[in-house]
Amino acid sequence: MKSKRDPFSLEGRVSLVTGGSRGLGFGYAKALASAGSDLVLFSLEEEELKEAQRDITKEMGKKVVTVQGDVASSEDQDRLVEAALNAFSGIDILINNAGANCRKPFVEIRPEEFDRVIDVNFKAVYFLTQKVVKHMIDRGQGGKVINIASLTSILGLQSLSVYGGTKGAVFALTKSLAVELAPHGIRVNAIAPGYFRTSFTEAAFQDPKRVAWMNSRIPLGRTGKPEDIANLAVFLASPASDYLTGTVTFADGGWTAA
Repeated sequence: MKSKRDPFSLEGRVSLVTGGSRGLGFGYAKALASAGSDLVLFSLEEEELKEAQRDITKEMGKKVVTVQGDVASSEDQDRLVEAALNAFSGIDILINNAGANCRKPFVEIRPEEFDRVIDVNFKAVYFLTQKVVKHMIDRGQGGKVINIASLTSILGLQSLSVYGGTKGAVFALTKSLAVELAPHGIRVNAIAPGYFRTSFTEAAFQDPKRVAWMNSRIPLGRTGKPEDIANLAVFLASPASDYLTGTVTFADGGWTAA
Protein backbone atom coordinates (compact mmCIF):
# COMPACT_ATOMS: atom_id res chain seq x y z
CA MET A 1 0.00 0.00 0.00
CA LYS A 2 1.31 3.43 -0.92
CA SER A 3 1.85 5.56 2.17
CA LYS A 4 0.32 9.00 2.29
CA ARG A 5 2.53 12.05 2.37
CA ASP A 6 2.93 13.54 5.84
CA PRO A 7 0.65 16.63 5.75
CA PHE A 8 3.10 18.48 7.99
CA SER A 9 6.16 17.72 5.87
CA LEU A 10 8.00 20.61 4.24
CA GLU A 11 10.43 18.47 2.27
CA GLY A 12 11.29 20.14 -1.03
CA ARG A 13 10.00 23.52 0.14
CA VAL A 14 11.93 26.77 0.54
CA SER A 15 11.10 29.14 3.39
CA LEU A 16 12.22 32.77 3.59
CA VAL A 17 12.27 34.13 7.16
CA THR A 18 13.00 37.77 7.93
CA GLY A 19 14.53 38.43 11.33
CA GLY A 20 15.45 34.76 11.25
CA SER A 21 18.72 34.84 13.16
CA ARG A 22 17.39 35.27 16.71
CA GLY A 23 14.39 35.02 18.98
CA LEU A 24 11.08 33.79 17.63
CA GLY A 25 12.33 34.10 14.05
CA PHE A 26 15.16 31.66 14.73
CA GLY A 27 12.67 29.37 16.45
CA TYR A 28 10.41 29.42 13.39
CA ALA A 29 13.41 28.75 11.14
CA LYS A 30 14.58 25.74 13.17
CA ALA A 31 11.10 24.26 13.24
CA LEU A 32 10.67 24.70 9.48
CA ALA A 33 14.04 23.04 8.84
CA SER A 34 13.13 20.20 11.20
CA ALA A 35 10.01 19.64 9.07
CA GLY A 36 12.21 19.44 5.97
CA SER A 37 12.34 22.95 4.53
CA ASP A 38 15.43 24.62 3.15
CA LEU A 39 15.85 28.19 4.35
CA VAL A 40 16.69 31.73 3.38
CA LEU A 41 17.39 33.79 6.51
CA PHE A 42 17.48 37.58 6.47
CA SER A 43 18.70 39.83 9.28
CA LEU A 44 20.62 42.99 10.10
CA GLU A 45 23.21 41.02 12.08
CA GLU A 46 25.82 39.22 9.96
CA GLU A 47 27.42 37.25 12.81
CA GLU A 48 24.06 36.08 14.12
CA LEU A 49 23.16 34.90 10.62
CA LYS A 50 26.37 32.88 10.37
CA GLU A 51 25.73 31.28 13.75
CA ALA A 52 22.13 30.46 12.85
CA GLN A 53 23.28 28.96 9.56
CA ARG A 54 25.86 26.77 11.32
CA ASP A 55 23.41 25.59 13.96
CA ILE A 56 20.61 24.66 11.57
CA THR A 57 22.88 23.07 8.98
CA LYS A 58 24.63 20.97 11.63
CA GLU A 59 21.47 19.94 13.47
CA MET A 60 19.00 19.47 10.59
CA GLY A 61 21.23 19.07 7.55
CA LYS A 62 19.20 21.49 5.45
CA LYS A 63 20.53 24.09 3.05
CA VAL A 64 20.53 27.54 4.63
CA VAL A 65 21.23 30.71 2.64
CA THR A 66 21.77 33.94 4.57
CA VAL A 67 21.37 37.53 3.43
CA GLN A 68 22.36 40.50 5.59
CA GLY A 69 20.41 43.72 5.22
CA ASP A 70 17.71 46.08 6.43
CA VAL A 71 14.20 44.82 5.73
CA ALA A 72 13.03 48.44 5.45
CA SER A 73 15.32 49.00 2.46
CA SER A 74 13.72 48.33 -0.92
CA GLU A 75 17.15 47.63 -2.39
CA ASP A 76 17.91 45.07 0.33
CA GLN A 77 14.53 43.44 -0.27
CA ASP A 78 15.44 43.10 -3.95
CA ARG A 79 18.80 41.54 -3.03
CA LEU A 80 17.05 39.13 -0.71
CA VAL A 81 14.57 37.89 -3.29
CA GLU A 82 17.30 37.67 -5.94
CA ALA A 83 19.55 35.65 -3.61
CA ALA A 84 16.71 33.27 -2.79
CA LEU A 85 15.86 32.68 -6.44
CA ASN A 86 19.51 32.23 -7.36
CA ALA A 87 19.97 29.61 -4.65
CA PHE A 88 16.71 27.72 -5.12
CA SER A 89 14.10 27.08 -7.78
CA GLY A 90 11.53 29.21 -5.99
CA ILE A 91 10.15 30.56 -2.73
CA ASP A 92 7.28 28.55 -1.26
CA ILE A 93 6.88 30.15 2.16
CA LEU A 94 7.44 33.70 3.42
CA ILE A 95 7.48 34.54 7.13
CA ASN A 96 7.42 38.29 7.77
CA ASN A 97 8.97 38.15 11.23
CA ALA A 98 11.37 41.11 11.40
CA GLY A 99 10.17 43.77 13.80
CA ALA A 100 10.95 47.07 15.47
CA ASN A 101 9.55 48.77 18.54
CA CYS A 102 9.70 52.11 20.33
CA ARG A 103 8.29 51.72 23.81
CA LYS A 104 7.53 55.29 24.84
CA PRO A 105 4.48 57.29 25.88
CA PHE A 106 2.41 58.54 22.95
CA VAL A 107 3.22 62.20 23.63
CA GLU A 108 6.98 61.51 23.52
CA ILE A 109 7.25 59.66 20.20
CA ARG A 110 9.37 61.54 17.67
CA PRO A 111 8.62 61.46 13.91
CA GLU A 112 11.82 59.55 13.12
CA GLU A 113 10.95 56.89 15.73
CA PHE A 114 7.44 56.61 14.33
CA ASP A 115 8.78 56.25 10.78
CA ARG A 116 11.23 53.48 11.69
CA VAL A 117 8.61 51.30 13.36
CA ILE A 118 6.16 51.87 10.50
CA ASP A 119 8.86 51.14 7.90
CA VAL A 120 9.93 47.83 9.48
CA ASN A 121 6.66 46.51 10.85
CA PHE A 122 4.25 47.44 8.08
CA LYS A 123 5.77 49.01 4.97
CA ALA A 124 8.42 46.28 4.69
CA VAL A 125 5.81 43.56 5.19
CA TYR A 126 3.67 45.08 2.45
CA PHE A 127 6.35 45.50 -0.18
CA LEU A 128 8.48 42.42 0.51
CA THR A 129 5.32 40.34 0.34
CA GLN A 130 4.46 42.06 -2.94
CA LYS A 131 7.85 41.10 -4.41
CA VAL A 132 7.66 37.49 -3.25
CA VAL A 133 4.02 37.10 -4.29
CA LYS A 134 4.79 38.32 -7.82
CA HIS A 135 7.23 35.42 -8.08
CA MET A 136 4.69 32.99 -6.61
CA ILE A 137 2.04 34.08 -9.12
CA ASP A 138 4.44 33.81 -12.06
CA ARG A 139 5.54 30.37 -10.88
CA GLY A 140 1.94 29.18 -10.64
CA GLN A 141 2.36 26.82 -7.69
CA GLY A 142 0.70 28.83 -4.95
CA GLY A 143 2.47 29.58 -1.70
CA LYS A 144 2.16 30.46 1.96
CA VAL A 145 2.61 33.89 3.54
CA ILE A 146 2.77 34.02 7.33
CA ASN A 147 2.67 37.45 8.91
CA ILE A 148 3.51 38.17 12.53
CA ALA A 149 0.85 40.21 14.25
CA SER A 150 0.57 40.62 18.04
CA LEU A 151 -1.89 40.67 20.87
CA THR A 152 -1.48 44.45 20.53
CA SER A 153 -3.24 44.11 17.16
CA ILE A 154 -6.48 44.14 19.13
CA LEU A 155 -5.53 45.18 22.68
CA GLY A 156 -4.25 48.53 23.88
CA LEU A 157 -1.15 48.41 26.10
CA GLN A 158 0.73 51.27 27.71
CA SER A 159 3.47 52.96 25.66
CA LEU A 160 2.93 50.73 22.61
CA SER A 161 0.90 53.06 20.41
CA VAL A 162 3.17 52.86 17.35
CA TYR A 163 3.91 49.16 17.69
CA GLY A 164 0.27 48.30 18.28
CA GLY A 165 -0.78 50.49 15.37
CA THR A 166 1.52 48.64 12.99
CA LYS A 167 0.40 45.25 14.25
CA GLY A 168 -3.22 46.25 13.80
CA ALA A 169 -2.32 47.13 10.23
CA VAL A 170 -0.68 43.71 9.75
CA PHE A 171 -3.86 42.08 11.10
CA ALA A 172 -5.98 43.92 8.52
CA LEU A 173 -3.49 43.36 5.70
CA THR A 174 -3.55 39.62 6.36
CA LYS A 175 -7.31 39.56 5.83
CA SER A 176 -7.16 41.69 2.67
CA LEU A 177 -4.36 39.71 1.02
CA ALA A 178 -6.00 36.40 1.89
CA VAL A 179 -9.01 37.38 -0.21
CA GLU A 180 -7.05 38.95 -3.06
CA LEU A 181 -4.49 36.17 -3.43
CA ALA A 182 -6.77 33.16 -2.93
CA PRO A 183 -7.41 32.76 -6.70
CA HIS A 184 -3.66 32.20 -7.10
CA GLY A 185 -3.53 29.46 -4.48
CA ILE A 186 -1.59 31.70 -2.09
CA ARG A 187 -2.68 31.40 1.53
CA VAL A 188 -2.07 34.33 3.86
CA ASN A 189 -2.32 33.85 7.61
CA ALA A 190 -0.84 35.44 10.71
CA ILE A 191 0.52 34.43 14.09
CA ALA A 192 -0.18 36.88 16.91
CA PRO A 193 2.21 36.19 19.80
CA GLY A 194 1.63 37.34 23.33
CA TYR A 195 4.60 37.93 25.61
CA PHE A 196 7.62 35.73 24.83
CA ARG A 197 11.02 36.23 26.44
CA THR A 198 13.49 37.00 23.63
CA SER A 199 16.13 39.62 22.97
CA PHE A 200 13.36 41.75 21.44
CA THR A 201 11.35 41.81 24.68
CA GLU A 202 14.12 41.40 27.26
CA ALA A 203 13.72 44.91 28.66
CA ALA A 204 10.17 44.14 29.76
CA PHE A 205 11.38 41.06 31.63
CA GLN A 206 13.90 42.99 33.70
CA ASP A 207 11.12 44.36 35.90
CA PRO A 208 9.84 41.67 38.33
CA LYS A 209 6.61 43.60 38.92
CA ARG A 210 5.93 43.72 35.20
CA VAL A 211 6.60 39.99 34.84
CA ALA A 212 4.22 39.28 37.72
CA TRP A 213 1.61 41.50 36.05
CA MET A 214 2.01 39.68 32.73
CA ASN A 215 1.69 36.27 34.36
CA SER A 216 -1.42 37.42 36.24
CA ARG A 217 -3.09 38.37 32.94
CA ILE A 218 -2.35 35.03 31.25
CA PRO A 219 -4.80 32.19 32.04
CA LEU A 220 -2.05 29.60 31.53
CA GLY A 221 -0.06 31.43 34.18
CA ARG A 222 3.21 32.11 32.38
CA THR A 223 4.76 33.93 29.45
CA GLY A 224 5.75 32.01 26.34
CA LYS A 225 8.92 30.31 25.16
CA PRO A 226 9.96 30.08 21.49
CA GLU A 227 9.24 26.35 21.44
CA ASP A 228 5.63 27.09 22.43
CA ILE A 229 4.98 28.80 19.12
CA ALA A 230 7.49 27.47 16.56
CA ASN A 231 5.40 24.55 15.33
CA LEU A 232 2.44 26.83 14.68
CA ALA A 233 4.55 28.24 11.84
CA VAL A 234 5.13 24.69 10.56
CA PHE A 235 1.39 24.04 10.54
CA LEU A 236 0.61 27.25 8.66
CA ALA A 237 3.43 26.58 6.18
CA SER A 238 2.44 22.97 5.54
CA PRO A 239 -0.26 21.26 3.45
CA ALA A 240 -2.08 20.54 6.73
CA SER A 241 -3.37 24.13 6.69
CA ASP A 242 -4.27 24.36 3.01
CA TYR A 243 -7.91 25.24 3.75
CA LEU A 244 -6.92 28.09 6.06
CA THR A 245 -6.44 31.60 4.78
CA GLY A 246 -7.09 34.94 6.43
CA THR A 247 -6.75 33.52 9.94
CA VAL A 248 -4.94 35.29 12.78
CA THR A 249 -3.99 32.83 15.52
CA PHE A 250 -3.30 34.30 18.95
CA ALA A 251 -0.54 32.39 20.76
CA ASP A 252 -0.79 34.22 24.07
CA GLY A 253 -1.60 31.67 26.76
CA GLY A 254 -5.23 32.78 26.68
CA TRP A 255 -4.63 36.51 27.32
CA THR A 256 -7.00 37.71 24.59
CA ALA A 257 -9.65 35.16 25.63
CA ALA A 258 -9.83 36.34 29.24
